[in-house]
Amino acid sequence: MMSIFRSDAVEPGDRIVVRRLLPETPGHLSDVIGHVLSTDPLVVRPQQVGGLPSTADSVEIPAEQVKITKKLSPRRIRNSDIRAVETSTAKAFPGIEHTWTTDGQWLMRAGDGITERSNSAAPLGASAGFNPVPLAEISAFYARHNLPVRILIPERIGAPAEKLATSNNWTLGPEITVMTRELTDLPAIDLGTALRFEINQQPDAEWLELYHFRGHQLPVQALELLRSQIDGEMGFGRLLTEKGATVAITRGTLTTSGDDILRLGYSAVEVSPEWRRQGLGTRLGAEMLHWGASQGAQSAYLQVISSNAAGRALYSKLGFFEHHRHRYAQPNP
Repeated sequence: MMSIFRSDAVEPGDRIVVRRLLPETPGHLSDVIGHVLSTDPLVVRPQQVGGLPSTADSVEIPAEQVKITKKLSPRRIRNSDIRAVETSTAKAFPGIEHTWTTDGQWLMRAGDGITERSNSAAPLGASAGFNPVPLAEISAFYARHNLPVRILIPERIGAPAEKLATSNNWTLGPEITVMTRELTDLPAIDLGTALRFEINQQPDAEWLELYHFRGHQLPVQALELLRSQIDGEMGFGRLLTEKGATVAITRGTLTTSGDDILRLGYSAVEVSPEWRRQGLGTRLGAEMLHWGASQGAQSAYLQVISSNAAGRALYSKLGFFEHHRHRYAQPNP
């Protein structure tokens, strides 16, 4: 089965796995996991424990020996870590109803009917990656809410869902990169502009008017759900001018998962058009990281469409690293 993740070209610095033919033992295969030093020829430096580059001798792999090349997340991530971050995210966007499938492995979420994270079934149980997708039960849930069937496919823990979607030619949404960072050694807050930061438990009309989802204004119902009670705490941040005008906004959430780590979820970043390209996105991110740490959060996460190079660069500047990727899928009519 062809993977639905990391289809972009391999570049120096990427962490990959290469399945290669062994020339000394014809017909036998071996895997090399490490970081790319060169692509022509392909040279890989094997990784050390923890997934970071090692000082081991590099391996040059001739093109005729390569069977499969697959990009991996930059660091070694456990399946339980992926599940924990996705669970924290689900708690941050409760929508109208959250219900587990009978087997307790899939969380079915119904909300505004627009945003995927509030309107999809997610494989968050520890055994969800080993058993068939309970599609009949998921379909009945969404039929009851008059919503289309949509499933979340996180890489690695969503293998059965990935197989279901690809074998039935389902429609796939864009690949999304989930990034995380620990809330230590926080970035300094740049106070170069005459703006002040404020955070509130609920947004006002000015905050809501500025927010868009992927470039589009959300309807009233979706905006109301964005600020409805969650399984945790919320903070609606903004940057204001001296006259009190809101020029940039974001939403922060504080939720936990089965590992008892309090996580800051960082989302809904928006800068007013006339204030863009002035570093406000970086300022807003740094402010939210400091706020999360002040509330006791130990880690932070966010999501960005993988093709958004500028967004990923901004979040890397704030100290975030790629954790894993996921996609949403829907059956075709």
